[in-house]
Order: sequence, then structure tokens, then C-alpha cells
Amino acid sequence: MGSEARASRGVWSRRRFLGAVAGAAAVTALPAPAPPGSAPGRTDAGTPGSASGRTPAGAETSAAPPPPTGKPARTRPLLLGTYTSVEGGGKGVGFAGYDSETGRITGNGTLPGIENPSFLARHPSGRTLYAVNEREAGAVTAVRLADRAILGTRGTGGSGPCHVSVHPGGRWLLSADYGSGSVAVHPIDASGALGERTDLVTHSSPPPGPGQQGPHAHQFVTSPDGGHLLAVDLGTDTVYTYRLDEREGTLTETSRAHTRPGAGPRHLTFHPGGRYAYLANEVDDTVAVCAYDPATGRLSIGAPRSTGTGPGTSYPAQFLVTSDGSYAYLANRGDNTLTRYAVEADGARLRLLDTVPVAGDFPRQIAFSPDGRLLFAANQKSGTVSVFHVDGSSGGLRLAGEPFASPVAVCALPL
Repeated sequence: MGSEARASRGVWSRRRFLGAVAGAAAVTALPAPAPPGSAPGRTDAGTPGSASGRTPAGAETSAAPPPPTGKPARTRPLLLGTYTSVEGGGKGVGFAGYDSETGRITGNGTLPGIENPSFLARHPSGRTLYAVNEREAGAVTAVRLADRAILGTRGTGGSGPCHVSVHPGGRWLLSADYGSGSVAVHPIDASGALGERTDLVTHSSPPPGPGQQGPHAHQFVTSPDGGHLLAVDLGTDTVYTYRLDEREGTLTETSRAHTRPGAGPRHLTFHPGGRYAYLANEVDDTVAVCAYDPATGRLSIGAPRSTGTGPGTSYPAQFLVTSDGSYAYLANRGDNTLTRYAVEADGARLRLLDTVPVAGDFPRQIAFSPDGRLLFAANQKSGTVSVFHVDGSSGGLRLAGEPFASPVAVCALPL
């Protein structure tokens, strides 16, 4: 499988934590915080739902930004997720900056006090960060970005949460628990803090696929039209569709889509047109084009296609699609490459173009910069983040200098 950590301070699934220890020796700590002027200024302390409303002891705080110069800032924030409970791992959420022209990354400190923040998501307002706590007693943590204050942590009700997303309305946080095969919903208040869980659904059927001992929810996202939520479960070879009651925060299942047995679906990414999506199947090393019906939320999974990585299992991890819908990219961990596809027929077809070396080991997660001109790859085993320039016309990738060292890098979130 290869989803990499299912943890409770040392109680790890071998496949979830694939490669983390092997990469520890190659990891270095984040550089010291950048000088004042490189991060947003402080805002009010004290918020509802926060343990203290203050930055935890030992956390680096940010100074006020410099006066405006009339030119757009080239340095943008980059947030980094890691595992904290392994030798050579990180100390918490990493803060960095990247040059939007060159792609060069510079470190800007670490926020400790968040255990195994292996996946990160930002609120639509831009003010709050949410991190999973990937441990046996699963939890999610909210952080106010302006002053790096932890606003509180809430239990997910399951184990090993590995994915988190924010509903487009900004009022609900969605999380997927890999270890227990469950998905959860938490309310978000006006401050960005989280309330107690409003729903928890465990995928009890169909039975686990070949080689699996139970359900393994790996992703929980909202469809582009906002009408449905989709949960990708690697253990049951199923994508579940739900409706969210936006007043109560409760889930109602509406349909299920099944891959072939043993495919191990991990990650789903929609085409910007909203009628098609692309599914990475981790276990059998394939991808599939899926048709999506916005009216019903029903997903129809197409035939498995090649990742272009040749013999051996490459544990495909995640798809990205360019904002114009012309190209798609797939991270392949075993092959240490990024597959480039041309997207054709308004999203209905992927045409494999080539694979590009990722300049790192075990690319678990990839992300575009907001303008789509840079692609970031978090390489778990090498403890690095690679940055690529994206050619807008051809979709070609060009490495932007030496990768940045980041302990057991499993998530890079450019803002």
C-alpha cells in the first residue's frame, strides 16, 4: 500500500509508515527563522476553542511585514508537514518561504506542539491552518497563521488521520482516518477554531480488498460543485459519496463506486470542468479516469491505465491538474518520478506523455503554487522538497535548483 504512517507513538503499520525511518539519515533540520519582515504580523491573541490563545512556548513568532513598496512580493509562505514521532523526523509544522520566480526555498522556523502533522490544509479565508495528528488517537489541530498560535485540538474519533480539507463554505472541517477507515466532520467557528465532532462514519462495507485487513480512508474532499463529499478508501477499494447537512454537520451516504479488487484507491483529483476526476490506485500501480454526475454525486470509475513507470510497484500517491485543465501530473513514490499526462476530450481522457525524475526519494505529496507556475514535491525518504517550474504551454517540468532539506517531508503547502 504505501500510505506512510498509522501511528500511536511507535505503533505503526508497516505499509503506512513505508520509508520514514529509511530516510531519516538524509534529513537536516529547518534553518533558523528568517529576519523580521518575512512573515505576517501578529493578530489578537485569545480565541474561542483555544487552549491558551497564545503561541506555545518555544514557538517562533513573526514580526510585522515591511512597508509596501508598490511591487508584488516575490517571497511567498510555504508550510511543511512531517512525522515527529520517528528518529530524524521534524519537530512540528515547518514554516518557510519560497521565491515565486526562482522557486528557491528558505526556512523560517518551526511550530512545535503538534504531533505528526503529516497533512495540512488552509481555511478559504487564509487565516487558519489545519493539521492532522496522525496517531492512534487521531486528532486535528487548528493554527492561527498570523502569529502561529495553536487554537486547539479535537479528536477525530478514529485512528491515524492522514487527510484533511475544508468545505468551501468555510464552516466545516473534513478528515479521513486511515487506521480506522472512518471520516469525520468538525465545525469551524468565526475564529477558525474547531468545535466538537458533529459526525463520524466508519466504512464497514464492502469487505476489505485483497491483502487488506480493514477499511483505510485516505482522502475526504468536496466536489467542485460543492454538492457532495467524496471519501476514497484504499482498504475497501471504494469511493463513497455523501451529502453534508450544512446546518447540522451530518453525513448521508448517496452512492458508492468500486475499483477492481486490490486496486487500493488513494487519491482523487477533479478536472476544473467538474465532470471528470482522476484516481490514483496505490496498490496495483494504476490510474483511472472517472466520470462525475453533479446532480447525483455518482462517480463512475473507468478502466485502469498505466502510470508509465515500468516494472515494479511505484505506489502512485497523488494527482494534480493544471488550472486550465490541459495537463495532469502523478507522483510515483517507488519510481521517484512525476508522470506527465495531456488531458484531452474536455477531461475525459489522459494521454501519457513522459515521466520526470523528482530529484528526491519517495514523493508522497505534490502541490502547485497559487499561480500554477511552480510544482512542489515532498520527498519522504530523502527528507527534501523539490521545486519545478511548470511550462504553461507544454506542461513541461524543469527542476528549480537544489531540493530544500526538510525532516521526513510528507506535505508541502505553498500559499
